[in-house]
Amino acid sequence: MTSLNRTTGALLLALAAGTTLSACAPLLIGGAIWGGTLLVSDRRTSGTQLDDQSIELKSVRRISDVIGDRGHVNVTSYNRLVLITGEVPTEADKTAVEQAVMRIDNVRSIVNELTLAPPSSLSARSNDTLMTSKVKASMVDAKDIQANAYKVVTERSVVYLMGRVTEREANRAADISRGVSGVQKVVKVFEVVSEGELADTQPKAVAKP
Repeated sequence: MTSLNRTTGALLLALAAGTTLSACAPLLIGGAIWGGTLLVSDRRTSGTQLDDQSIELKSVRRISDVIGDRGHVNVTSYNRLVLITGEVPTEADKTAVEQAVMRIDNVRSIVNELTLAPPSSLSARSNDTLMTSKVKASMVDAKDIQANAYKVVTERSVVYLMGRVTEREANRAADISRGVSGVQKVVKVFEVVSEGELADTQPKAVAKP
């Protein structure tokens, strides 16, 4: 059965929780309240974050329409760059999935990493989830990069790294990920920017109403 993207459940939960907020409660997207200020920590605009969430949700139905239950597919979008991972039985299915996702509004480009193989086992997927957690924890421990600037996806012990980062940040995150036990390969799916471009997206403290 075609799987929901790993972030779909969390997104639906967040949307459900959002309906219970009072009218005066702040809506936080990629940020946190600290000392009376809103610290914006995501390098994407709030509009882009919503676009990414919409792309991931819409892909579930589109993929189901084109391949039914013939595969296990995950779609991850960051800054409208879409990574497709998982397993499908044929090259035709791989192409069909990519074309279906490409037709979704706001998709900028696609990296199709689907493997021609039977769907992975539940134990393998659990191991991938654990590995993703270990990679993220290692980034936090490193302290010389902003861990929340990266999106980490693991499929069949292959770690995919996404984000809007500098060349130094890209290489550092890849080195950290390779050092995690069990990681077989690291694939960089970054949007690499200059230090100057990055300065325009650094977290800013905004007074909370």
